[in-house]
Amino acid sequence: MIKTSRNRLTFIATGVAVAAGLLFWGMPMAHAQAYPNKPVTLIVPFPPGGTTDVLARALAEKLGTALGQPVIVESKPGAGATIGADFVAKAKPDGYTLLVGAVHHTIATSVYKKLPYDFQKDLLPITTIAMVPNVLVVNSANPAKSAAELVAAAKAQPGKLSYGSNGNGTAQHLIGTQFENETGAQILHVPYKGSGPLTTDLLGGQVTMSFDTVTPVLPHIKAGKLRALAVTTGTRSSALPDVPTLAEAGIKGIAIGTWFGVLAPAGTPKDLVTRLNAEMVKVIQSADFKKRMGEIGAEPIGDTPEQMGKQIKEETEKFAKLVKQANVTID
Repeated sequence: MIKTSRNRLTFIATGVAVAAGLLFWGMPMAHAQAYPNKPVTLIVPFPPGGTTDVLARALAEKLGTALGQPVIVESKPGAGATIGADFVAKAKPDGYTLLVGAVHHTIATSVYKKLPYDFQKDLLPITTIAMVPNVLVVNSANPAKSAAELVAAAKAQPGKLSYGSNGNGTAQHLIGTQFENETGAQILHVPYKGSGPLTTDLLGGQVTMSFDTVTPVLPHIKAGKLRALAVTTGTRSSALPDVPTLAEAGIKGIAIGTWFGVLAPAGTPKDLVTRLNAEMVKVIQSADFKKRMGEIGAEPIGDTPEQMGKQIKEETEKFAKLVKQANVTID
């Protein structure tokens, strides 16, 4: 009898354990309820000091409070933001390593002949943080007071003037190439790893101009160290209401701004993406965040993963045509 009872108890205990295991694995939200239980990292594919870094830190500060865990911003710059993107594309899809991507990645898809990742297949959109206009700026010591005067100077000295960008295949590179094509000017392209070092050289006179986003150059424009000649978007920037668009300045055919958003590695569970989207959108639409965006010339967005994915698809196709027309390729 004792042996039989023991066997029966063992069988019952085993059955309970199996049932508990099946119940656990049958709960799709189990991992989401425990998430996050350690710090989350936002990978910025540019050096500190640029728009991507500023937006990432603004988001990280309040997102950490919402998630109950620190959100760390880590820079992995280089190769026109593709090094950071590749790092996240190959990261574990558990919601702890995310990319702060940008319009640059939809351009790089066509510019680079070989990329170690597929931006649309290997990364999942979470939400767009903000849209930031690009602006044509020169050092205040430059005699050009308008885009037309700058074009005239460039034509008078073919290949002598230069423009800096955040790297090959970025929005600034493509805008610069279009600027040359539309005006007939020959301008030397100088690629940097990001806005920080580019702005330093622009202030120091090492490069003539840039088509960077408003955020890193706005303080220097206000301080009178840089001069804004035109914004590259179809409408004027609320941060620079007196600065004309390139079209208003007589240079047609260019209407490009820069959006920034967050993406996760492909394979990240849908419930985690939904949770992250909800928390990020709350932050982006908060009064404090909107105020901060206004200070740096950014327009907060906070859309759905599906909306961001649609934008990425459409812009990848649009920029592929522009890249082909401009004949911009990188091995």
